[in-house]
Amino acid sequence: MSYYFNKTISGEFDQVIEQVTAALKTEGFGVLTEIDFSGTLKKKLDVDVPNYRILGACNPQFAYKSYQKENKIGVMLPCNVIVQQVEGGVEVSAVDPIASMQGVGNQELEGIASEVQAKLKAVIDSL
Repeated sequence: MSYYFNKTISGEFDQVIEQVTAALKTEGFGVLTEIDFSGTLKKKLDVDVPNYRILGACNPQFAYKSYQKENKIGVMLPCNVIVQQVEGGVEVSAVDPIASMQGVGNQELEGIASEVQAKLKAVIDSL
């Protein structure tokens, strides 16, 4: 099983970030964190990598449902979505919550993970 799903699209990097953020909002997610991975590597290690941004997306309703079933679930949150410059476009990848929740070992989270997976797939498919 893959731990992510993705899609490569055309467009300017910053415009794709805006598109992804809007698509996440449509599915009830907000972006809690935004990490400029490539900028951080440049600053800390003086290495150059193509544009790479990590968006920490959270759907509060599903986060709360998950918390009610597993109070340490915060170590698995938020759902990361990456936007990275690749040859031929910009690739958007989202974590597969079903794959990540398998490590928790709580069967009560399976249904929630399936619902979140469907929403994140809808985000990727809409791009």
